[in-house]
Amino acid sequence: MEETRTQTQQRLRPHAILWLDGLATEQRQDLLTVEEPLEIRLGGQPVAVLMRTPQDDFDLVAGFLYTEGMIGRPRDLGALCYCASARPPNLENIVEVHLATGVHFDLERFRRNFYASSSCGICGKASIEAIRAQAPPLVGNFRVRRDLLFTLDEQLRQGQAVFARTGSLHAAALFDPEGKLLVVREDVGRHNAVDKVIGTYVRAGQPPPPGVLMVSGRASFEIVQKALMAGIAVVAAVSAPSTLAVELARESGMTLVGFLRGQRANVYSGEQRLAG
Repeated sequence: MEETRTQTQQRLRPHAILWLDGLATEQRQDLLTVEEPLEIRLGGQPVAVLMRTPQDDFDLVAGFLYTEGMIGRPRDLGALCYCASARPPNLENIVEVHLATGVHFDLERFRRNFYASSSCGICGKASIEAIRAQAPPLVGNFRVRRDLLFTLDEQLRQGQAVFARTGSLHAAALFDPEGKLLVVREDVGRHNAVDKVIGTYVRAGQPPPPGVLMVSGRASFEIVQKALMAGIAVVAAVSAPSTLAVELARESGMTLVGFLRGQRANVYSGEQRLAG
């Protein structure tokens, strides 16, 4: 079963509001970004629930499976479909995952690791070392010219179709080393937007090509972790990174750029990939 939602119909919803302008008031309608839960089932068993903006659900699931280490290679993924027995209002809020023939998945081991890190928080050297041991080595030996780097934030904004109408969505985009936009995705969660970008390639049976991942908002540890798991060597963000995100980037040899706005940016690690 393929995804059936239209591009904007299920991501936007009108709501009645009371508009204030000083002492003046007016009844209006405002467009809000839709946020709904997406349950991921593997082998008929639920493994995760993500709060997301409905659109590109299969990309989101594929990217999540890959960046969370549930599948080791894109070709481990088999078929994705919406649950045939789901009932309203969840007709398209449950995705069934089928792995490729011969691929084994230890559900209980994943649950222990996933919920342990979710409940206590990912922190410190031990977590970074565990992620590095699972992630493929970064092979991004390319260099990105500064003048091209400074064009990315504007391209990202131009690709945020729903954000322009609601102001409430994050975005992530992958650019090639020459600054060409390859794919852009939006979601209420910046980490979901990253998974959607990565998932477009996982569904095609390949990891993302060498390039620059650009995200709106800040660069959290989770963003850097997902980029590392996907083999992305350069991450840029509109806002600041966290301390742990910088630590993971430096430990992994990743280039991490923050506060990329116009002609300004802060480079926190991996400056050797920036030319000019």
